[in-house]
Amino acid sequence: MQGVNDPEVIWSAEQAAAASVDFAELHAAHGGVLWVAYDPLRARCGLFFWRDGVVRELTPEGVSVRSRVYEYGGGACCATEQGVAFVNECDQQVYCLHIGPDGSVQGSPVGITSQPNCRYGDLSFVPAWQALLAVEESHESGRVVHRLVRIDLNGRRDVLVEGADFYAAPVVDPGGLRLAWIEWDRPNLPWVATRLCQSTAGERIRVLAGEANDQALQQPRFDAQGRLWVLSDRSGWWQPECIDAQEVLWQAAPCDHAPAPWQLGGRTYLPFGQDGLLLTRFEEGVGLLCTARTSESSTEHSAKSTGQRLAEGFTRFRSLAADDKHFYSIAAAPERLPAVLAINRDDGVVQTLSGGEQPLAEQHLSRPRPFCCAVADAEHCHGFFYPPVAGGETPPLVIFLHGGPTSACYPVFDPRIAFWTLRGFAVLDLNYRGSSGYGRAYRLRLAGNWGELEVEDVGAAIKALVEEGRIDPQRVFVRGGSAGGFSALRALAELPQLCGGASLYGVSDPLALRRLTHKFEADYLDWLIGDPDQHARRYLSRTPLWQAERIRAPVIFFQGELDAVVVASQTEQMVKAMQQHGVRVEYHLFAGERHGFRQAGNIARALQAEYTFYRKQD
Repeated sequence: MQGVNDPEVIWSAEQAAAASVDFAELHAAHGGVLWVAYDPLRARCGLFFWRDGVVRELTPEGVSVRSRVYEYGGGACCATEQGVAFVNECDQQVYCLHIGPDGSVQGSPVGITSQPNCRYGDLSFVPAWQALLAVEESHESGRVVHRLVRIDLNGRRDVLVEGADFYAAPVVDPGGLRLAWIEWDRPNLPWVATRLCQSTAGERIRVLAGEANDQALQQPRFDAQGRLWVLSDRSGWWQPECIDAQEVLWQAAPCDHAPAPWQLGGRTYLPFGQDGLLLTRFEEGVGLLCTARTSESSTEHSAKSTGQRLAEGFTRFRSLAADDKHFYSIAAAPERLPAVLAINRDDGVVQTLSGGEQPLAEQHLSRPRPFCCAVADAEHCHGFFYPPVAGGETPPLVIFLHGGPTSACYPVFDPRIAFWTLRGFAVLDLNYRGSSGYGRAYRLRLAGNWGELEVEDVGAAIKALVEEGRIDPQRVFVRGGSAGGFSALRALAELPQLCGGASLYGVSDPLALRRLTHKFEADYLDWLIGDPDQHARRYLSRTPLWQAERIRAPVIFFQGELDAVVVASQTEQMVKAMQQHGVRVEYHLFAGERHGFRQAGNIARALQAEYTFYRKQD
């Protein structure tokens, strides 16, 4: 009989999978707030509306709100004056829903685009135009073209800007006269070099910043005075700058105020009122939310002065919004599930509108501890260490490697990490060099070094934790999904101290990925490793499939049958190569799953199988 302290009772794989809920696309409108919520039990993203204490789902059963522009999507909905516009996941077309005076849906979704070869994302509504603004992705005769388009609510579509390889974050000033956006061309990536551009009636397109390919810009915004702001990393950190000001209006602290823009529609800062900024920033990987005033001169304003700190206790903030009474944010914390917050602008009181449940009691919770260790060349890598819940013997360790790889992990409640720490494992969530949130130099450190640099960081982290007596050096595992799976396989090939690992839809053949990948990442492998012709030796030494004989520790593989990024045949070749060298391997193929599992049942089965696999190594 299972006891009350049994991990299977406290936090099963099924509970962890069901807790993988999340929110996105927050908009203050119609006297309330709109957002998109992902439900792993239904494997869909629904559109919800909160007003006067009541939450309603607006989308009918069977409709999922999700954009696939650049494959990673974002900006899949926006508020209109009469309701909301959204991208339907199944056909990638734009639909409108009418919201009645009582906050309920009036009628069924009405399609306003009918371009079967197109996808839409980064939606916004322009009141002065009474029309939508969007990034359009058109699949035309074997090539993919991106444009900025205007879409009237009656369905008329006009091309506004085209010619660049990629577009993001189009915005229009309050008067409807100035259109600003971010664009970039291959082989650049949006976290390496982009341009801020502007178009006005009767004027040619102007590049306002980034023409020299010397900075990555994101999230242009117009304030109430019609001044244009943008996040630029030319100082070494993504910080807000007012393009239209003659002097520096506000001196930011030396921190990133946004992560790498993998998805469209990011909002991590927001001008408000006549001289206010609502800001989220990262301090050593920990997110903070605060306000600032921009009317002070740069000489009077201290870089450490950030105005009022908001929603303390939460450690990641996304999708900022505001109305006259509240600031809004999607937020996360170490002890609770993601939440939609309303923060009173007068007294800072926080109200949770949805989510934010605390699924585990304090005695069953492992809280993240900031981790930093020295690596080669006097550099450091960062992350968060989670000790096992129960004390006692020196614990085994599971190292989590995030995907991207120019992404990041955050010190927030992760149901998968709770699964491991309740079962006696320590977890290190590693932000290896190349992760975002630690400045431009740290982020770009991975250029040409993928497959080596993060492996050095894994080795240094293990050494540091062993020397501190925090882990058992004989029981160290590494896991990762997608790009993190590649890094896990590389670590298993290079680090004999590892005794096992897991690859979830991981890259085992970078050249195969390079041949098949989509336009957004078409040049990413060249940036991460190098040109295959000029740097053939790098690919030879860093391709797990070609180095399979060097992996001696057991490995478990998980793969989606419908994955078009890392196709099943690539993983199966890796499995076969390892089996031929006598390594114990497990392979799990999930029907109906793509690149990244979305069905709660499959998430749970994968988690339980990985745990069972590691236990066999004891």
